[in-house]
Amino acid sequence: MKVIVDLCVVPLGVGVSVSKYVALCQQVLKDAGLDYRLHAYGTNIEGGFDEVFAAIKACHEKIHAEGAPRISTTIKLGTRIDREQTMDDKLQSVAEKLGK
Repeated sequence: MKVIVDLCVVPLGVGVSVSKYVALCQQVLKDAGLDYRLHAYGTNIEGGFDEVFAAIKACHEKIHAEGAPRISTTIKLGTRIDREQTMDDKLQSVAEKLGK
C-alpha cells in the first residue's frame, strides 16, 4: 500500500537549533530511495507503507545515535486504494482550482 506522510521529528535536549538533526533525517530518506520534500515545519514523504515507516524508524535511530536523548514526532498520513496519487498530483489539483 502506498502512503503519503507529513513527518515532523523534533529532537529534545539538544539546544535550540535542530537543523543538524533535520539534515540527518533527510539523508536517511534519500538513502532509502523515497520521494520526499522538506517544508518549513516538517517533511512530506511518499512511498510504500512499510518502506516509509522503516525510514522513520531509521531517522529516530540516527538522531538518537547523534546524541539526542529524546525525540517527539508528529505523523499525519493518508492512503487511498481507489487510485494512485502522488504529492505532485495533490498540489496540481489545488493549483488547477486556483487557476494556475
